[in-house]
Amino acid sequence: MTTTVRTRVAIIGAGPAGLLLSHLLAGAGIDSIIIESRTREEVETTIRAGILEQSTVEVLTETGASTRALTVGHRHDGIELRFAGEGHRIDFRKLVDRGVWLYPQHEALKDLIAVRTAAGQDLRFGVTAERVEGAESDRPRVIAVDAEGTRLEIDAEFVVGADGSRSVAREAVTGSQFGGYFREYPFAWFGILCEAPPSSDELIYSNSPNGFALISQRSETVQRMYFQCEPDADPDALSEAQLWDELQKRVPGTTLREGRIFQRDILRFRSFVAHELRHGRVALIGDAAHTVPPTGAKGMNLAVADVVVLDRALRALLLDNDSRLVEAYPETALPRIWKAQHFSWWMTSMLHVTTDASDFDRLRQLGELRTVVESEAGRRYLAEAYTGWPLEGLG
Repeated sequence: MTTTVRTRVAIIGAGPAGLLLSHLLAGAGIDSIIIESRTREEVETTIRAGILEQSTVEVLTETGASTRALTVGHRHDGIELRFAGEGHRIDFRKLVDRGVWLYPQHEALKDLIAVRTAAGQDLRFGVTAERVEGAESDRPRVIAVDAEGTRLEIDAEFVVGADGSRSVAREAVTGSQFGGYFREYPFAWFGILCEAPPSSDELIYSNSPNGFALISQRSETVQRMYFQCEPDADPDALSEAQLWDELQKRVPGTTLREGRIFQRDILRFRSFVAHELRHGRVALIGDAAHTVPPTGAKGMNLAVADVVVLDRALRALLLDNDSRLVEAYPETALPRIWKAQHFSWWMTSMLHVTTDASDFDRLRQLGELRTVVESEAGRRYLAEAYTGWPLEGLG
């Protein structure tokens, strides 16, 4: 049997992009249905990093989507670039009068789910999209199946793919689930969560002859740290003592505060931008449209930027029958996407050491780092890009 439901906007994926879009649309009186293949528990407990740009925090707080970033999160007004055994602070407040918030993505998801559930959002967990049909029609459809095997057809006026890097909606937009511009990096991050006090008040991005390390935080008692590794590394191959030794030797000049490691994982590095972001009445946002290496802290922030643009376009289409902004959605969103791709690639290439790097490559890289930290213009560019460019349509 097949159950058929109708809505104005069908959203595939209950990540930050899909949930925030439904929240903004609801503010304009536009109803939506969200389907998500995972359970609510899986969504809310999958621990993800979270550096929120100032504009992202403003969108979340000013629309009532999430306010805990201001009360639970931690504002950071700079980062440290560490190389050649010395630290160099990039002062965001002084350089661009902006900051970022350390607020894990899964906490933002809890906030968004709570606010949408309280508002009566039709949010269906455990429902897996199989395909999108009728993209070129006025009534595109999402064909899905729930955990019990019951088929579901969502008849909508517009479909949004917010279903992550393995997007089902992407095929309806690009003609292929893998249709896009792609770059694979020859390294990954070995990430740990540990019970320890912070080793630093702000994030440390460290370039060392032994490879890259990022010293981040989560709370006063739990810390997140990463070091560069091979993409096929075994997360269980090293003992806790070996992990701490590996991290410490990549942050020379800083003494890390150690504690019990209770989670370890491998984070692969990929850059991707879909060949198309819209086809007919189907559009892609968030990781369905693009992915970036985590070095530039752009993932969730790019998703929010997509949502701001698409929300305005869908209001014009569904409330005023004006399709011009929807048609312009790709050309409006792509400049920021490619700027973020460049910044993420630049930070990644400047800070990581590849296995085939020559002495020339290593010395040139150190020259690049010195060029950045010794130049106000260089520091200002890094601060401007890291804290985020103005959101399209919000000044």
